Amino acid sequence: MVGELEFERPLIELRKKIAELKEFTNNTDVDLSSEISKLEARLEKLEHDIYENIKPWDRVQIARHPNRPTTLDYISYLFEDFFECHGDRTFADDEAIVGGIAKFKGLPVTVIGHQRGKDTKENIRRNFGMPHPEGYRKSLRLMHQAEKFKRPIICFIDTKGAYPGKAAEERGQSEAIAHNLFEMAGLKVPVICIVIGEGGSGGALALGVGNRIYMLENSTYSVISPEGAAAILWKDAALAKRAAETMKITAPDLKELGIIDEIIPEVKGGAHKDVQQQAEEIERVLITALKELIKLSENELIEDRYNRFRTIGEFDFTNEYVEIN
Repeated sequence: MVGELEFERPLIELRKKIAELKEFTNNTDVDLSSEISKLEARLEKLEHDIYENIKPWDRVQIARHPNRPTTLDYISYLFEDFFECHGDRTFADDEAIVGGIAKFKGLPVTVIGHQRGKDTKENIRRNFGMPHPEGYRKSLRLMHQAEKFKRPIICFIDTKGAYPGKAAEERGQSEAIAHNLFEMAGLKVPVICIVIGEGGSGGALALGVGNRIYMLENSTYSVISPEGAAAILWKDAALAKRAAETMKITAPDLKELGIIDEIIPEVKGGAHKDVQQQAEEIERVLITALKELIKLSENELIEDRYNRFRTIGEFDFTNEYVEIN
């Protein structure tokens, strides 16, 4: 079955059995309502047990689900009058990043986000959501435009990472990411970042320097993929499941570590189950964040962003320095 996740197979099989019994009952005079009720009660309990105890690797699989909502999906639900802007005014338009002007509850905003495809053809067009340097330069151009016209910036993060190809490196991939980090830190308008799928490496962080950082419940945010970490640590990418449990890349882990501000609850089973309901959860968070941030002055916004990142992590100054001769 397309989009079937391994940990959901018991649920899928049970739902299939219930559907078969209902169809049999409708086509015959045999009453199986008692058996169906028992199976439905069992299904409800199984759903609770599975979705309330999702493992890190399960969340990775949900974040990578082929039907998981993308930036453009959420834009259509959350914003009015979206006008997409193209190009970095230097090289080309990178379709792995989309951005433009829109209205959120009547408030003019700038929306920027990674964009992957839903099928092979669109994934090739979008480079599987892995931006080139021109994608980051396009996003920075739109951020500067937002700053000029005093529009809040909303970023949706959803990428395995920046494209690591030779051409991207030749055009300054690392410099483009670093420049974004530097410029975003000093923007004089509110910046809100939401991880909606995979947040991978510097490719994700290049849109992630915000006053508020949120994650959907089943998203991931990490310096490297579980497969990449397993290949480095244990020389075996097949140990990705073990790596996912060790790396602390899920929303609950990152909330506990203070990397993100809030976890946005997901629809049971993942955001792909009900995009509209998921968009409503995001809308709630955006309303709250914007109400808080638009009250701040330009200097207060920069200071707020600075303090937000300055306080991440714990430092131990008790160890003595060892002089190396």
